[in-house]
Amino acid sequence: MAATPPDCEGARLRPCPDNGVRRSNLPSVNTFDDTATSLPMWIDAAEADLPEGARRLVRREGHEIALFRIAGTYYAIADGCPHAGGSLVLGKLDGTIVTCRAHGLRFDVRSGCQAGSSSGLKTRSYPVRVHDGRLEIELEPTA
Repeated sequence: MAATPPDCEGARLRPCPDNGVRRSNLPSVNTFDDTATSLPMWIDAAEADLPEGARRLVRREGHEIALFRIAGTYYAIADGCPHAGGSLVLGKLDGTIVTCRAHGLRFDVRSGCQAGSSSGLKTRSYPVRVHDGRLEIELEPTA
């Protein structure tokens, strides 16, 4: 089963330290037709055979993504903690909460939202689907 991540009300998405480019700052390639840039881009991530409770680091298209399987559902979040860039795929997993080993911040893998805090800190989450026995992750179009 794949999941579409829920939103965190009032959350702030912080880019990984090595990613300072925002899509809104990029020049438009095609000024008369934006339909091509609005289509989702599904990338092949892995075989859909992760054992229950397992996780895997996926590197595709310049993204480092932590992929988890919890209670039969696959979730994907940015691997870099938004606080200081620590790897989340290596963190302790308790249910749907992963704890960053660097400073102990906790994130819900279903949404990317910081668990137990109203600070609004969030790591990016990605929709995941199973297609022909493979896991695919949806990335934003890059213009």
